[in-house]
Amino acid sequence: MSIATAVSVLRVSPSRPGASAGHMTLADHLRELRARLIRSALVLVVAFFVSLLFFDPLLSLVLGPYNQARDLVGADTTTTAYVAGATGPLMLHLKLCGVAALMAASPYWLWQAWAFVVPGLLEREKRWSRVFAIVAGPLFIGGVALGYYVLPKGLGVLIGFTPDGLDNLVEFGDYFSFFTRMLLVFGLAVELPFFLVLLNLAGVVTGAQLGRHRSIILMGTVVFAAIATPSTDPFSMLMLAVPMMVLFVLAEVVTRLIDRRRRTRTLAQVDPWNEG
Repeated sequence: MSIATAVSVLRVSPSRPGASAGHMTLADHLRELRARLIRSALVLVVAFFVSLLFFDPLLSLVLGPYNQARDLVGADTTTTAYVAGATGPLMLHLKLCGVAALMAASPYWLWQAWAFVVPGLLEREKRWSRVFAIVAGPLFIGGVALGYYVLPKGLGVLIGFTPDGLDNLVEFGDYFSFFTRMLLVFGLAVELPFFLVLLNLAGVVTGAQLGRHRSIILMGTVVFAAIATPSTDPFSMLMLAVPMMVLFVLAEVVTRLIDRRRRTRTLAQVDPWNEG
């Protein structure tokens, strides 16, 4: 493959002269999709090999909650993390560095996905998609950080159920799956109130509807937190439920303000003399 051919494969602009991003043929859209997928894959590959250089710090970061949990249970329970099988160490490197590369490259491949969708959106939809991109990312990271903080206490409770006279052996693959699920639950959970605001902006729900169902929503939040957190201690459940309840109440306040502004604008359009 020549350099010119490789460059053309990675090109996202329309192949027809004078065509804009908003007026593309189906073939141009498919070529753009292929180019963005290849670009994202190349960045992921580079991020994967870079993450291999930082394997030891990444492993320490992932095992941090487990080591803290082991300190919490103390000498009452003996617990050891291990890697199973002859291919276990290789799979450990691949799985850990693969997830790290996916997270590290997420700003790029998310931007590629957003750039592919944006030309087909209306101007107002583009504006709200930018708001989503700005707010959703920090919220997700905050939820993941909260989950990382809570995880040792939940693990300590689970490991503490080990009967006397038995040792607790934690296979790293199972632990890593548990680790990623726990952080994803916390990261996505704090996004739910934000999605309510987006549904309000789309006209699907109103602030008054959220207010009428506030008690059900808050109770459902507690039930969701109890189910989502794998440990049985109330601390982990409250650490997920309380921020979600606060965010839900804040979402109700925001949606009521949006509804009030929407009503004012509608009245002004119907009767300009009543404006202000």
